[in-house]
Amino acid sequence: MKAFQPRLDQAIKRAGGEADLEALLTKPATARQLKAVKDDRYLSTMSQRVFSAGLKHSMVEAKWPAFEEAFHAFDPRRVANMTEDEMEALMQDRRLIRHWPKISSVPANANAMLSVADEAGSFGAWIADWPSSDIVGLWAELKKRFKQLGGMSGPYFLRWVGKDTFMITPDVAKGLVAMGVVDKKPTGKRDLAQTQEAFNSWAAETGRPLCQLSRILALSVG
Repeated sequence: MKAFQPRLDQAIKRAGGEADLEALLTKPATARQLKAVKDDRYLSTMSQRVFSAGLKHSMVEAKWPAFEEAFHAFDPRRVANMTEDEMEALMQDRRLIRHWPKISSVPANANAMLSVADEAGSFGAWIADWPSSDIVGLWAELKKRFKQLGGMSGPYFLRWVGKDTFMITPDVAKGLVAMGVVDKKPTGKRDLAQTQEAFNSWAAETGRPLCQLSRILALSVG
C-alpha cells in the first residue's frame, strides 16, 4: 500500500498551509456521544437524508419542522404503528414532500430501527459499536435493513450523525485511482473491500479518522 504522506503534503499545499487544512477537517463523534443520542433523533436524521437525496438540502431543511409534526417527532414505535389512513393523509399534506416511496420508507425504517434496538440496546449503540475498520460492512447493513439507504445515502447519513466514515465522492474516487487502490470509482464488493483496506492502512499510518483521510485525499487531487 502506498504511503499517505505525499497526499497529505499535497493537501496542505492546496489548502494554503497545515493550519488551514486542519480548519477544514472535522472530528467524528465518540462512541459515548453516539450512544447518548436517542433513537427518535436518528430516525429523524435518517429520514431527512432520505428526503434530501436528489433535492436541494436547504429546501428539505426548511420543511423539516412540518415533518417532525407529521411523523410524531419521529418516535420509532409511534411511527412504526402509523395507520393506512394516517399515511394517506400525509400525501395530501402540502407542507411535506409528497413522494410516496420516501414517505412510506419512514414507518418501514422505524420498524427496522426497533429491530436493531432490540438486538443492540439502541440504534446508537449499534452504530457506535460497529468497527470503523469495516465501515463498508455497515453501509451494506444499512442498505439491507433500511429503505432508501443505498448508494451514497447510507454513508451520508453516517456522516451526518457523526459516525466515522470515509466518503466516495468524485474527488476521493480520483484519489483512490491515483493511489493505485482501484481502477475506477469503487462500487462492487471487491473494490469496496480494497478501498476499506487502503483506508485502514492509512489510518494506522497517520492516526487520523476515516472522515479526515477522505477529505485530505479529495483535497489532494481536486
